[in-house]
Amino acid sequence: MSEAIRTTAAPKPVGAYPHARRAGGLLFLSGIGPRDPVSDEIPGNEYFADGRVRRYDIAAQTRAVFANVRAVLEASGARWEDLVDVTVYLTDMARDFKAYNAVWAEYFPDPATAPCRTTLGITALPTPIAIELKCVAVVKE
Repeated sequence: MSEAIRTTAAPKPVGAYPHARRAGGLLFLSGIGPRDPVSDEIPGNEYFADGRVRRYDIAAQTRAVFANVRAVLEASGARWEDLVDVTVYLTDMARDFKAYNAVWAEYFPDPATAPCRTTLGITALPTPIAIELKCVAVVKE
């Protein structure tokens, strides 16, 4: 049996799924992006008049996505330090990996205690974001 978790402290999912699901001692987070939980705006995005993204700030989006992950963890009874595996999706690996990786190092300065991580370059995400995280954490039952 598993328990679905939803929170207003993180942006609403863009589909019919929970923010996270607890199963035994593990917490599985759905894909989490950098949208603001209140305004739904994407930090660092600038748009052309027709709505296409003109410019974005991957460091601002990375910090925002980390804040959203933290909000889901806390709503689930977990902590940032409970993360054990993170899959990162970047829409422009060549342009964004270095800046993203620098922000990662701010949040996880010690590789010995950092979660495992896989970073993938993909062509698009369902909203005009440049980064999304899929996380697994350990939680107390």
